[in-house]
Amino acid sequence: MKKEIPRELSVEKEAYQTSISAELSENMKILRTHFTDCADVLFTQFHTENGLNACMLHLRGAVDVELQDGNVLAPLKSSKVDPEGSIETFKAYINVSNVYELQTIGQVLHDVLGGRSVVLFDKVHGALTIGLMRYDTRAVEEPLAESVVRGSREGFIESTTVNTSLIRKRLKTPALKFITFTVGTYSKTELTLAYIQGIAKPDVISKVTERIEQIDIDGVLESGYIEELIEGNTYSPFPQIQATERPDVAAASLLEGRILILTENTPIVLIVPATFWSLMQSPEDYYQRYLIGTLIRWLRYTFFLIAMLAPAVYVAVLTFHQEMVPTTLLLRVAKSREEIPFPALVEALIMEITFEALREAGIRLPRQVGSAVSIVGALVIGQAAIQAGLVSAPMVMVVAITGISSFMMPQYSASIALRILRFPIMILSGFMGLFGLILGLLVVISHLCILRSFGVPYMAPIAPISLSGIKDVLIRAPINKFKMRPLFYSQGNTKRQGDKPDEN
Repeated sequence: MKKEIPRELSVEKEAYQTSISAELSENMKILRTHFTDCADVLFTQFHTENGLNACMLHLRGAVDVELQDGNVLAPLKSSKVDPEGSIETFKAYINVSNVYELQTIGQVLHDVLGGRSVVLFDKVHGALTIGLMRYDTRAVEEPLAESVVRGSREGFIESTTVNTSLIRKRLKTPALKFITFTVGTYSKTELTLAYIQGIAKPDVISKVTERIEQIDIDGVLESGYIEELIEGNTYSPFPQIQATERPDVAAASLLEGRILILTENTPIVLIVPATFWSLMQSPEDYYQRYLIGTLIRWLRYTFFLIAMLAPAVYVAVLTFHQEMVPTTLLLRVAKSREEIPFPALVEALIMEITFEALREAGIRLPRQVGSAVSIVGALVIGQAAIQAGLVSAPMVMVVAITGISSFMMPQYSASIALRILRFPIMILSGFMGLFGLILGLLVVISHLCILRSFGVPYMAPIAPISLSGIKDVLIRAPINKFKMRPLFYSQGNTKRQGDKPDEN
């Protein structure tokens, strides 16, 4: 199903309404005007065996030239078609299945710029568009950001055609639907909406469709544009849309009743709705034994709190609540801070900002040296800062534990939210102690509870409480216990599996 959003350039509006003339010269004049200074658009003029003039348009490097010459141009050149015939008669000579008729100049512009080959004939109304696209793409490989020990090694790439085939490979059902949109006045980027009919909620599908149709932008270069344009609360640090590069995660989300948004020219697929708990889950949780999955999930929750609160607790206790620290430990920490010229808050801010700078530098540098800079750099700078008397050894240890804890997050976008929230909570702790920490934590929890992702509560199934959904949040229950789909995602066919047969 093809559904285009009318966002055409002003120079193309008239062309979209202009019918293809029976005079080839007139059509060529209009098309050459639109394609002025477009060196990548090739016009190949030829004539049939009985002398009928024709012209083929295509983009350089976007089509399979060998297939085009052998299966399109050669048969048409040897054809003997009545010049007064219809465009339909020429289709029989083309040895390609993906052939359609066009009736307007605007359709010709759209298809040529989309990578298709278009043929126009003299004395014939209409044109033929042939799908011979062959863009160079990289091979399907495991995504680096979502690697697993056990699981599929396939990942999405920059081709929507390949990505949809990877999803269809895992869900061989006609209930899996793909709806295509076009967004971007200049980029005309193709978006593909995927869902399973009978499982996904119709109102969520309508809401996603409506928000996509409201997009009015000059170009979409990556799925991050779409994420910000359609999410409900743009100013929240927490992502309300999940992103993945893994086809198995995408397929599992579809089976839960969620919706995928695939964007042309990017391997990142968006999943809606998203909840806080879905961002804390890894596909490997379901590929290992359920006890291991539960243990790792609880480790993840624990280190989430450590990553967000550890520096704030350290600053609050040393600044306002020294009585809470055992005497021996307090004396050791006090001794390490004897020559430190900064209060605990400033010391923590210096180390946290330095660590964030090293982490960002490690990402931007070439892969071969990036990891060395982020890890070795942190160790060297930390040791040098201690020897220079700028920071204390316990502070370096707290920052290191905080950094390692943030790496436990399966979703990079969730770890970014942690990195953002860590600083205001730490500043509140530096001025108000544990009261400031608790105040900041309450603000974060309140924000999470009122946040929604396409109508679904962000903290579901914890707030509001849903006993049937807790078995996939607080623990990872055995697979045979997942009888029903999550009710906050799905509607209609909510049953996932039948009863387990009796074992004799």
